[in-house]
Amino acid sequence: MIVHYRNGFLYDIWIISSEFLISPLTKATVCDKIIYIDTMLSLYYDELNMRGRKMMSEKLWRKNLINIEPYVAGEQPKNENIIKLNANENPYPPSPAVERVLKSESAAELRKYPDANAMPLKKALAERYGLKAENVFCGNGSDDVLATAFRAFFNSDKPIFYPDVTYSFYPVWCELLKIPYETKPVDENFVINVKDYYGDNGGVVIPNPNAPTSLGVGKDFIEDLLEHNKDSIVIIDEAYADFGKYSCVELVKKYDNLVVTQTFSKSRSLAGMRVGMTFANEELISYMQAVKDSYNSYPLDRLAIKTAVASLSDEEYFRSTVERIKLTRDKTAESLREMGFKVLDSETNFLFVTHEKFAAKDIFTYLREAGIFVRHFNKPRIDNYLRITIGTDSQMSFLIRVASSF
Repeated sequence: MIVHYRNGFLYDIWIISSEFLISPLTKATVCDKIIYIDTMLSLYYDELNMRGRKMMSEKLWRKNLINIEPYVAGEQPKNENIIKLNANENPYPPSPAVERVLKSESAAELRKYPDANAMPLKKALAERYGLKAENVFCGNGSDDVLATAFRAFFNSDKPIFYPDVTYSFYPVWCELLKIPYETKPVDENFVINVKDYYGDNGGVVIPNPNAPTSLGVGKDFIEDLLEHNKDSIVIIDEAYADFGKYSCVELVKKYDNLVVTQTFSKSRSLAGMRVGMTFANEELISYMQAVKDSYNSYPLDRLAIKTAVASLSDEEYFRSTVERIKLTRDKTAESLREMGFKVLDSETNFLFVTHEKFAAKDIFTYLREAGIFVRHFNKPRIDNYLRITIGTDSQMSFLIRVASSF
């Protein structure tokens, strides 16, 4: 018997024999033999075509799977002896007020759902920034609130604009949510040109300060941007603003198309709690609230809400920690410059550096082997730069000693 397939399906069967027909029914009539073989052939066809259909079905459902390149976070070392300067985490613990909350919280309370709208935190944030609770949205870190904002505000056929060198989550969200986008090149010094964002668009996203470049812009830039985009939502991502020179939250009262996002992860040492917030006019916040309630009614847990409120209650600790990091940042930058590094003028809790003689990837590997994790991006325009999180004074001194021996 010869079985012939085409494209995974049974096409034909040939029976070759010295007899007219071959069958185990040796005593049957020729007619019986023909009926028997016809039945067997039908079974062959049914079985093999079933297998073929299954193969095709598997290929078809695979076509429905998402095809996306996900965001890659900084490596989490398994060895606790590693000096971790690759995720822009705060090297100091959160406020003692946060620790008191954690020690006083009853495990029995965890059986209850948290406040769905995180109202205690909204009120505390509104009070600190001189706004109303209706001007505040809270979520699981700035990534969550940014993703919610993308869903709520970027539903046009026009592309949104953002810099070509910036936070690498932006293109991921655009691909995931089918949002058209257009990147605007920063200049040779990684500076954003506001005039690049004057054109017709479906929205604008500017991180201030920018990551990974660490560069910030001032009030004049933000107002110029807003004045030339009155028909678009403008998102200013202020994940690192507490380490910079300017936050535009004050402009929320003036511009009804402005959305400002921030986080407790960097300056308030609560990366493990995942707390982020948005400031905008009441109407825009209501749209973000509607999106949230369409897929996750309880984004912030009880402990996250309480610890974030406690952090806001200790302004002195917050300011002293931020200033401490900024002093270490500037001191480290100067030391690196003396070693031949080009260091951009940072307004963040990290430095963006390159060396005039040595490849960034080689320095990255050398530091890693010495137990120091920094961040290297294998991407166009920045593949010869390193992003170095600011740690404690002792951690940064050790970094300088190791780097100087390269």
